[in-house]
Amino acid sequence: MSFSTTTPRPHIFTLAWPLLVELVLAVAIGVAGTWLASHLSDTAGAAFAFAHNISVTLFLLFRIVGSGVGVVITQSLGAGHREGANRVALASVGASTWIGVVTALVALFGAGPLLELLQTPDDVFPLAAPFLMALAPALLFDAWNASMAAVMRAHLRTRDTLLVLLAMHTTHVLLAVPLMQGWGPVPAMGLPGFAVALTLSRALGLVLHLVLWRQHLGLVTRAPDWWHLPRRELAEVLHIGIPAAAENIAWRLAFMAAMAAAGTLGAAALATHAYVQQIGSMVIVFSLATAFAVEIMVGHMVGAGELGEAHRLVRTSLGRGLVISGVVAGAVALAGPWLLGAFTSDPAIIAEGCILLWIGVLVELGRTFNLVVINALRATGDVRFPVMAGAASMALVLAGGSWVLGIHFGFGLAGLYIAFAADEWIRGLIMWRRWAVQAWVPHARAARRKLRPRM
Repeated sequence: MSFSTTTPRPHIFTLAWPLLVELVLAVAIGVAGTWLASHLSDTAGAAFAFAHNISVTLFLLFRIVGSGVGVVITQSLGAGHREGANRVALASVGASTWIGVVTALVALFGAGPLLELLQTPDDVFPLAAPFLMALAPALLFDAWNASMAAVMRAHLRTRDTLLVLLAMHTTHVLLAVPLMQGWGPVPAMGLPGFAVALTLSRALGLVLHLVLWRQHLGLVTRAPDWWHLPRRELAEVLHIGIPAAAENIAWRLAFMAAMAAAGTLGAAALATHAYVQQIGSMVIVFSLATAFAVEIMVGHMVGAGELGEAHRLVRTSLGRGLVISGVVAGAVALAGPWLLGAFTSDPAIIAEGCILLWIGVLVELGRTFNLVVINALRATGDVRFPVMAGAASMALVLAGGSWVLGIHFGFGLAGLYIAFAADEWIRGLIMWRRWAVQAWVPHARAARRKLRPRM
């Protein structure tokens, strides 16, 4: 499925709402996991946060394939080159296998060193290490699901990806509760039970994606597709995917450096940070849904040569995204005492968490710039500038600022969140200027020229 000047173009909301629901469901699972862990103990809540953050960092390696696949396929479909899009889709399966295996092995055998690197407290480590190791098989399935979902979205099948995610998360929750807490003859497994449920739900997701690929895209994987690495198709994917993943990985590493700073503040601070992070993730989904929809639309527009339309779309979407994220973040901050009360009854954690949620309003407004504009730049093929421009801010402001403000000057978690906000605004304004002066246009035209010989 593609669109051009002769095919009715879907409204941005048509693509964005399934993505929004999908992201809300994903965040809800993280919140549910934190909630279940916190009811075991605050130490278990902190352990869940540490292991979860490492697994999310490892998941970013899948962006090498997912981001590149999405952009290359949307541009190919926009130019009417369906055969090339199919070749790229099948190439993503083999690439995901190799990346997934490597990531799973890192989680399985590197759990201890990674947690030590984050300055995990001694009372948290014994719970976090086995949990992270138990997450290893799920990472392999996530690699396949991430690339297959990216292909579905590039074909504008966002409702189908939503249905797959709904099935996965429903299965996950139904299995996680009895496995974590015990039920009848099933013994209580604690945090590893969450990981086992996650693996089983991701296996279901893979089966559903294979069915949808066959039914709606006419794509059927053969045995060699699961490990074959076709050079030409993957070269195009990696040209987009490596810088895109590098930008995400750079941010995650800087964020983990900030987590290491939080680790020196004690288990109570870690629990506070974990709860606020989960609540804050309910805000970011609005900007993420807009950003993903914009990336899909801009990719199709670049393939069709509609650069003026792409420019107007990004400006309009950014304005709406800022309004929505500001309103939602403010509402969440107002409801902070009640939201935090769902995780803990400790008045000190609730009080400090409320302060962080108000600082989080500034964080989310700056983050909206980054999400919407960077995804738009990526869709045009302008992928290297965001990495180079953002790396200094991530290292100095996000990572360095967290230690300086939070530890050196003694502002604690509030210092960390001030550093988060400063980093998001600095990078966001830089990216917006890049888009506003249309420095991305040469990259979009170059991408269009590459597609012409195939048309």
